Amino acid sequence: MPPNVPEGAIVEIGPAEPAWEAGLLQTVDSYLGKMSTGLSWIAAALIPCMFVGITIDVTIRMSGGNPPLFTSSFVEYALLYLTALSAPWLVRERGHVVIEALVTALPDGIRRPLAKIVYLACALMSFLFAYLCWGIFVDYWVGGELDVRGVDMPYWSQFLPLPICFALVGLEFSMYLAGLRSYYSYDLGEVKDGV
Repeated sequence: MPPNVPEGAIVEIGPAEPAWEAGLLQTVDSYLGKMSTGLSWIAAALIPCMFVGITIDVTIRMSGGNPPLFTSSFVEYALLYLTALSAPWLVRERGHVVIEALVTALPDGIRRPLAKIVYLACALMSFLFAYLCWGIFVDYWVGGELDVRGVDMPYWSQFLPLPICFALVGLEFSMYLAGLRSYYSYDLGEVKDGV
């Protein structure tokens, strides 16, 4: 019972405190950030693996030997996984292409609602893609089809990262929509010469 309230009095409990909601969103955002960063590290680890695989393949081929059959398949899958696994982190770090000149030229009364519309559209499209990719993944999982290349791989392995990563991209855009940060809050001083 709150202080200074007589016993037996009816106490109305209002809506949740905005600070509590903000704290929950920040906690979710923190875990989302850790997941996005972890997936980006996995994606980054694929780059030297592809480099080594291609180098070994070319070296063996140039010396007249027979290179491993799996190199081409591995690199193709690694490129797909690299792209998918790094996407949530790129959204979080504002690493995608943005037409900043147009956005900064707009008045604040137009820029903010327009940004919310963009966040909502991006989140909805990402969740739609996650749903569609999940359906394709499940169909190939149940069907048990193989992707026949240099090495036979289960066909579902092509679609494994897509529903997960599109869902995370949708959640990242949802955090922008919730107002935790802005995709368009660039300081023009952030632009580095020669980049």
